[in-house]
Amino acid sequence: MTRPTTEAISPFFIVSNVDQTIGFYHDKLGFDTRFQQPDRNPFFAIIGRDGAQILVKSDKGTAPLPNPKRNPSMRWDAFVYAPEPDALATEFADHGVEFSLPLKDTHDGLRGFEICDPDGYVLFFGRPR
Repeated sequence: MTRPTTEAISPFFIVSNVDQTIGFYHDKLGFDTRFQQPDRNPFFAIIGRDGAQILVKSDKGTAPLPNPKRNPSMRWDAFVYAPEPDALATEFADHGVEFSLPLKDTHDGLRGFEICDPDGYVLFFGRPR
């Protein structure tokens, strides 16, 4: 019997403003909108680039709570596997992205960089060395 496979996992971020989040990920990181709740004030969307995907939702009564706000030593909200982090960092820099940690080899055997989105979610783009 063949084992069933899984293709990807997608984090779900509570954001302050779905339109602002879509704009950042599209303009700065090259993500596309894969789904947007059809409303003039959308509260849910799916954004993605290649195999990476993030679900975002806003709710007036719920504030974003990225991992670093809960525990500063737990920096990342998402790890985005990037086989060529050097080339991706160059592309992002060309789009004016500010890195929260620059491209480097980490102490735990990875090569990559961090980006903080408008709500404070930290994404690491990289791969094992």
